[in-house]
Amino acid sequence: MNSRYTYTLLTLLIALYFVPAQAQTKKPAKKATVKTAAKKPAAKPAAKPAVKQTSKPVTKKTTDSKNLGDAAAKSLQDTTKKGGGNNPNNPNNGGSLSEEIVVTTAYKPVLADAVKIRRNPDLEDKVPFKAPLTYAPLDKRQEQNSEIRQLDPMKRPAEQDSVLTNNFAKVGFGNLKSIFGEAYFANGRDQALQVGGHLKHFSQSGSLQKQTESRDEVGVFGKSVLGDNNVSGRINFNRQGNYFYGYDQEAPPPTSFQPGKQHFNTLSGEVELAKNYKDVENDFTYAVKLKGYSFSNAYQAKENNVVITGFLNQTVKQFYAGLSASLDLASQKDSLYNLGNNIARINPYIKFQGTNYKIDAGVNIVKEFGDFGKFYIFPAAKLEVQVVPKYVRLFVEAKGDVNRSSLRDFAMTNPFIGQNINIKNSVDQLDLAAGLKGTLAPGLSFKASVFRNSIKNMPLIASNFLAEGNKFNVIYDDGKARVSGFNGELDFKATDDFNIFGRAEFRDYKLASEAEAWNLPKFTLTAGTAIHIDSKLTVTGSLLIRGDAYDRTQSFLPTPAPGDPNPVSTKQTIKGFADLSGGVEYRINSRFSVFAQANNILSSSYQRWLYYSNYGFNIFGGVGYAF
Repeated sequence: MNSRYTYTLLTLLIALYFVPAQAQTKKPAKKATVKTAAKKPAAKPAAKPAVKQTSKPVTKKTTDSKNLGDAAAKSLQDTTKKGGGNNPNNPNNGGSLSEEIVVTTAYKPVLADAVKIRRNPDLEDKVPFKAPLTYAPLDKRQEQNSEIRQLDPMKRPAEQDSVLTNNFAKVGFGNLKSIFGEAYFANGRDQALQVGGHLKHFSQSGSLQKQTESRDEVGVFGKSVLGDNNVSGRINFNRQGNYFYGYDQEAPPPTSFQPGKQHFNTLSGEVELAKNYKDVENDFTYAVKLKGYSFSNAYQAKENNVVITGFLNQTVKQFYAGLSASLDLASQKDSLYNLGNNIARINPYIKFQGTNYKIDAGVNIVKEFGDFGKFYIFPAAKLEVQVVPKYVRLFVEAKGDVNRSSLRDFAMTNPFIGQNINIKNSVDQLDLAAGLKGTLAPGLSFKASVFRNSIKNMPLIASNFLAEGNKFNVIYDDGKARVSGFNGELDFKATDDFNIFGRAEFRDYKLASEAEAWNLPKFTLTAGTAIHIDSKLTVTGSLLIRGDAYDRTQSFLPTPAPGDPNPVSTKQTIKGFADLSGGVEYRINSRFSVFAQANNILSSSYQRWLYYSNYGFNIFGGVGYAF
């Protein structure tokens, strides 16, 4: 049984393998049944299987079907041979085979079974273009730095030049017979040469007899760039006039009271030669300046001064070494004296500067010559350390110097100064200061420090009414005075259009011979603001608050003690005050503008100097013109 099934399977496989595909006719024929004859057990070969014909006779067009039958019969014979059909030793030979085999024609597709391919073939023979490769090696080293590189600052694009107005003038009038005028002149934009000048005038009158003052100023300047150096210079003339109008308002004025007239003239000038700045390492810099002035008043006081200063500085990486020096030559003359008061200074120094620190170390060598001849050596050191990176720095300073007494400086401080002022140089023996400075927030900077100064021959301005009526004199605290206190500064600049600033100072005086620091207040506050509301409107303001000060008056006792002809001093209190001022300016167009200024807005009646009342509320305004 097994041999029969095996024989039948092999016969079917061989028939399907060798059947050609051309055996199919136009119309599918009916299934033909092929009956194979039963094999005899004898040695006769197997007969060819008979193939039944279909209902229609097979024509020559059915040749492939005949060939298929022959191939099947032949395969059957080969299979019989291979299977060992007559071999009595073959266990699979179980006897004769008798089975009906159905043979169908091979599949031939017809047009009805075709499926259209909806895509036209591409008959063009396209060869893709390949550009020739070229190689250009870079002639530089490739860095393998994976860190984020810092962006280089972009150069600011050139701005179109605006139409400049080189000249400007303002004139105004107001109450208290106020007259105001300013004018400025310049040559315009020039990188090699700058020249210009200015004129100023201001005058006003108060309610008291001869309570008038006037200030005039005229000046020219120039600056030129010559190769690696630049030369600059200026010449100014100042004139200030007033009257000695002060007297005790609580006492009846003298019947013959006629305020004296005073004026101060100062002709000053300076010229400087300096090396232009270059952003290079280990640069050598230098500068020299010559300046001086000639001062005189309405009487016989005169002072001439010439100062020559200069420095040399060599930079080596973070190290600076240099030498600065000055020669101060002055002659001071009045009706009772003619003095030569000269000072020479030499200051060698070294500086170290790093990211978080800055150290200045040096000495200040001072020599007086002329009518004074003392020699001094003072420290000149300063240390800055950054305690909060990029925000707060701690500084400590120690220094000393000789302060030359100047007739002009005393007159500018108190215009009611008298004649034949005593001349004596004061000495800052040791000035110590320590504090913090830096930035608290964007646009908000500060500086706060405590100080302690040791001063010898400290000058004080006190009244000299007994000798000169209503004038003041300069006296000196003989000995060593100590001044200690606190300074605080605050500057808030939110934008370029808004700025407010202020400075407060507290001082405590410990004098050697005088009872008080005459006319020196212990507290002073100054503040100001500038607000640009828009491109046309600007508002400014200032505030001054001063604490109490003291002066002295002298008088003889009705019955002085025998042998004691000295006058008796009485301390007078000068009350503190607050002075608020403000101004506004409006630009009509590029040429014209209007302005207004108000002084002593609080209209407070106060005194800066004993018996000299200040001017009351003052307002003036005017027009400005640019050309």
